[in-house]
Amino acid sequence: MAIVNAPHELEKYMREAVHVSPDRPILIDRYLQGLECEVDAICDGEQVLIPGVMEHIERAGVHSGDSMAVYPPQRMSDQVKQRIVEVTTKLALGLNTKGILNIQFVVLDEVVYVIEANPRASRTVPFLSKVTGASMAEIATRVILGETLAGLGLEPGLMPESTRIHVKSPVFSFSKLDLVDSHLGPEMKSTGEVMGSDDTVAKALYKAFEAAGLHVPDYGKVLFTVADDAKAEALELARRFDRIGFQLVGTKGTAQYFRDAGLNIDVAHKIGSTADGSTESVLDLIGRNGCDAVINVMTNGQETIIDGKQIRRAAIGRGIPLFTSLDTASAICRVMESRAFSTEVI
Repeated sequence: MAIVNAPHELEKYMREAVHVSPDRPILIDRYLQGLECEVDAICDGEQVLIPGVMEHIERAGVHSGDSMAVYPPQRMSDQVKQRIVEVTTKLALGLNTKGILNIQFVVLDEVVYVIEANPRASRTVPFLSKVTGASMAEIATRVILGETLAGLGLEPGLMPESTRIHVKSPVFSFSKLDLVDSHLGPEMKSTGEVMGSDDTVAKALYKAFEAAGLHVPDYGKVLFTVADDAKAEALELARRFDRIGFQLVGTKGTAQYFRDAGLNIDVAHKIGSTADGSTESVLDLIGRNGCDAVINVMTNGQETIIDGKQIRRAAIGRGIPLFTSLDTASAICRVMESRAFSTEVI
């Protein structure tokens, strides 16, 4: 599975896919860079119960198993929620479901699109069961055995939302799986999950990040190495880190872009460009624990792909928090902002 951005990328992918599976059809979808969300529903053949809607922090394009999820949703209008309930109900009944159905959606400009519907339990069932109090596996089993939702005393539709915030975060084992690229995309790479719960989003995020082993100190240095098409968005994130007192360092192109926008940022030179030892390369910086977080957003050029893999592998090897999605990095920055600008104790 891959996201392609240009005709030549599609041609390359098609050649590789045909080589691997010459007798298999290839499904091509339009990629929508919107807000991804998902539901786990239970249908008894006549009525549909939806314990909750989970909103992903990372935009569409990162596998749902590798995405952080927030319940209840924080960026979703009531109209969108209602549409999700309508579509879920229609699909569950239309597919003659008895038991659990997982549906993933993407929301773009207030329009709800279905990514996929899976007539089975998903990895989110334990999370959603815990945060809503609905024992989904038990309910679904009793429904499969012939009981009804009404007979179990359950009202159809969306259950009332929790007043507390709950965040599901993936856990990765990249330090033990050297050959697996840590860049997140449409193929799942996580090996576990943790959860953080509290009264505010920032506190719930903080607990989830800490449980997942992604600890960023109150102050320090953040390394940015960002693809050209993501530099404008990364600039706003860099400004936020700068405002809370973090030092910024970037690879040459990223640093120049940030400097042109008025930010004070140091330069870590490109891999292989400092053989004389007179200046520090990005790998030297990481190797001496000279930064406290690495934000690495890929481009599609072959050279930068190779450099990106080395940067990510070096960060993982030194135990430095690594973010390959600006959305995830923005979420941890939100935690840092809450700690810097609030009197609340996190």
